[in-house]
Amino acid sequence: MINDKTAANEANGIVQRLLTALLNSIVDKGDAGVQAKITIGFVSANAALMIYYGYIGAPLDACFDLTRQAGATLNSMETCRILLTVENPQSVGATIIRDRAIQLCLAQEAKIISSLTFNSRQDVDELITAIQVPFDSAEETAADTMDGMDYMAIISLRASIVNYLVSTARPLPSMLNYQFAKVMPSLVISQKLYGDASRYDQIRNENKIVHPAFCPTQGQALSQ
Repeated sequence: MINDKTAANEANGIVQRLLTALLNSIVDKGDAGVQAKITIGFVSANAALMIYYGYIGAPLDACFDLTRQAGATLNSMETCRILLTVENPQSVGATIIRDRAIQLCLAQEAKIISSLTFNSRQDVDELITAIQVPFDSAEETAADTMDGMDYMAIISLRASIVNYLVSTARPLPSMLNYQFAKVMPSLVISQKLYGDASRYDQIRNENKIVHPAFCPTQGQALSQ
């Protein structure tokens, strides 16, 4: 509950900007997208009262969850988190709402990660590296506010994500560097590397090749 009008207005501004970012993250044009938009619209219209009387948490969590179900990507959810990190609330109440919203972002990012398909260990390693800064920041904030329960929850969530990613990466092929003496088509490179010319698209995609008939002499490919 935020009884101070100035603090409540400040918190409402943060929530409204966040809800706009969530709306922009919706991809689905069907029922899931419609439901997410309706819920976000309702919360936006009533956020001021919800904040004042102290029950914004569950409705905001529902907005996050429905946005994810409506196709929000890891990048778009991370955009929402970054938007929140640049907020600089002056009141305690607004600061708490910002910090809780960041935690909701991280929780949704974890759910999105659990649904991703990875092609190589390198993809997994890059994601493990990418989540370090967001979680380091959230852990530091929780530690500074001496909120033991939040701190432990963030650490536990981070550990769960990393353990999941490590387990997922274990059976995946790694990325290897290759080098040929001359420029060749991706079909030929695929045949030489795998004994299978049909994997030329992998070569092109992994190396962002502009023209598949003229591939650079150096690149990366899956080890399997």
